[in-house]
Amino acid sequence: MSGKAIRPIDARRDRTGWTPAASEPAPLSEVPVPAVPVPGETVLPVPPETAQLGAMAILRIGGFLVLYLNAAAVFLGVMAQAIARGWLAFELTGSNAALGGILLAFGVALLLATPWGGVAADRLPKRLVLQLSVLLLAVSSAGIGLAVVFDVIAYWMLLVASVLQAVGFALFGPARMAFLAELVPRSSLPQAVSLLLVNAEVNRVVGPALAGVVIGAVTWGIEAIFLFSAALAIVGVLLTAALPAGRPGEPSGRSPLGELADGVRYVHRHRELNALVWCGIGVTMLGMPYLAFMPTIASDLFGLGSVGYGVLSATSAVGGVAAGVFLGRRGSWVRRRRVFVAAGAVFGLAVCALAIAPTAAVAVIVLLAVGAAMLAFQTSNQSQLLDLAEPEYHGRVQGLVMLSFGAFGIAALPLGLLADLIGLRWTLCGMGAGVIAVVAGYALAGRYRAAGKPASRRAR
Repeated sequence: MSGKAIRPIDARRDRTGWTPAASEPAPLSEVPVPAVPVPGETVLPVPPETAQLGAMAILRIGGFLVLYLNAAAVFLGVMAQAIARGWLAFELTGSNAALGGILLAFGVALLLATPWGGVAADRLPKRLVLQLSVLLLAVSSAGIGLAVVFDVIAYWMLLVASVLQAVGFALFGPARMAFLAELVPRSSLPQAVSLLLVNAEVNRVVGPALAGVVIGAVTWGIEAIFLFSAALAIVGVLLTAALPAGRPGEPSGRSPLGELADGVRYVHRHRELNALVWCGIGVTMLGMPYLAFMPTIASDLFGLGSVGYGVLSATSAVGGVAAGVFLGRRGSWVRRRRVFVAAGAVFGLAVCALAIAPTAAVAVIVLLAVGAAMLAFQTSNQSQLLDLAEPEYHGRVQGLVMLSFGAFGIAALPLGLLADLIGLRWTLCGMGAGVIAVVAGYALAGRYRAAGKPASRRAR
């Protein structure tokens, strides 16, 4: 027997769906080996890989429930303080450009840091990466809150906090999704991903609403929101203590830059992974900036005030929650690729429909479809990436696809300039058409990939 470490994987089935004949013995490297607990490490039971679980059954998995509660605490605090940070920036400067500067700082930092977050998730214990990421979020929130309390706050501090928040998210996102694949049976990944995305959508509504009420109700509301966000982050850190350490990758001898380059080459060699990553980046970068235009959509297109803006913003999140609940209740998906293509196309069409919506009532209906389609698209994208990629590459693959969120923050600025030049409705229509073009390109390229040489069992 060779000295190569044996790790448990799905025997009798690889990630392309290949199953050996009954008479064909499984290779020794694919024989599942029982997990040996490390002294002092938390070991949580994980159902068999073939188990197909519903939403409630997944929530009863101890490790997943801890990860879910950790994400709930983090997202609630982050979404609440995002409103407070924008409000504070406007109070300090009186400039809309200052708001754009904060978003730009966050987007650029996220774009630069996310690939390295993927490397960290693959090479370090995932629990440690999660703890470091949430501590960064706690420090940045507490720092701004205390600066406001002691009346020493300055705009540059908000820029620094935005960068720290971006670095925290760059670590948090890939580690969370890579950890998910270790805690949940592979056949139940779509349901688990949809539950995490629903978690984020709910807090996208609750967080800003909470911040708006607190800031408007009390004179010390801004600092209260930042300190509350820091406290939630600390709760998130404490929750992670109940998680297992998470399997770190085997030492490769490569530098962090070499690890990143290896991840990029791996995705490039795996044709379906490569297509999923680029399609996800394109759809998010071109379509998601509609969120940045929601204030203008409410005021300029439909003559609504702040209440109407809140209703429109919440509507897309409600659509996402509804889609997530529906997908979470389904069994294992057998045609995730079709769901991926259909959801992406519907998202693009819905953004186009938003551009021509004649009334606010029609816009509400359209935004329900926008939110539902985007969540279904993200769920099918993330679950396919986790299913297709080798476990030792999960973090880097997730880091690459998360580049789209940094690109989304940066793309909002030129799209905003385009909207000023040609009008918001035409810009929204162009964004929707761009999304449809990206999805159509993926679907057409899929036929070429299917007609080509079959991919190897292990995309290395």
